Amino acid sequence: MLYIGVDLGGTGIKAGVVNERGEILSKGSTPTMKERPYQAIIRDIAALCENVAKQANVAMADIAAIGVGVPGICDPKTGIIPFCTNLGWHEVPFVAEMGKYLPNRVVATVAGYAESIAGVSKGTKSSVFITLGTGVGGGIVINGKPYSGVHGIGSEIGHMIIKMDGEPCTCGNKGCFERYASATAIIREAKRAVEKHPESAILARCCGDAEKINAKIVIDCAKAGDPAAKEVFDRYVEHLSAACASIFNMLDPEVLAIGGGLCGAGEFLFGPLQDKVTEKCFY
Repeated sequence: MLYIGVDLGGTGIKAGVVNERGEILSKGSTPTMKERPYQAIIRDIAALCENVAKQANVAMADIAAIGVGVPGICDPKTGIIPFCTNLGWHEVPFVAEMGKYLPNRVVATVAGYAESIAGVSKGTKSSVFITLGTGVGGGIVINGKPYSGVHGIGSEIGHMIIKMDGEPCTCGNKGCFERYASATAIIREAKRAVEKHPESAILARCCGDAEKINAKIVIDCAKAGDPAAKEVFDRYVEHLSAACASIFNMLDPEVLAIGGGLCGAGEFLFGPLQDKVTEKCFY
């Protein structure tokens, strides 16, 4: 059987055709442009699905289902997304809107489960998946089944409060995990850093325009030894490690998998992160 997997993020939309062994047959992407109405974004998701199917020489009728990783809450009974903070969505009839363009069965908020059956958590009974991007997404699998809580809103890892009276979050709270462990957090802290250290390589890489700062620039500068960038990155790792250790202490999963664009930092991120998580774990 063939499926399409979609990653809906605050910056980009990615999709791929996969077989039942989890092998990717084709893939593609398109910008989210999240300031647009939800109808336009969902239309682009459907068009991207059709494009990747065409690349794989597969008819949409041959696609058994489409799984969409949505950065928010989705009611599994109605297919409605009541709240999606990073996209500014409220009460969006996601599955019904997708049905206007495609006849396939659509399932939302599937990233954690997909990782447990086809990713690095494959073969485990319990796992947690964290995605580090514009925001922080997550998924929890317990005894081989995705955990979504009584009301279908569980596994909102990005909105654990890790700092009382901390940075304001788009969800309305303060101090949420994603305010400290997302690409958005790195950019925010880097902008503050270059105000204090205009000599930083971060600003030089952006031709003096702080609005052009992105997470990759900050990480690249940190790798190169820029003190301001290194301070931003080290603080980022500290916050990320605290949340990861808390997850281990609370759930004791077999694997905590981390994905998303920030993972492009590779060992520069995962080396110190592993050390700090080990230090903070209860056992």
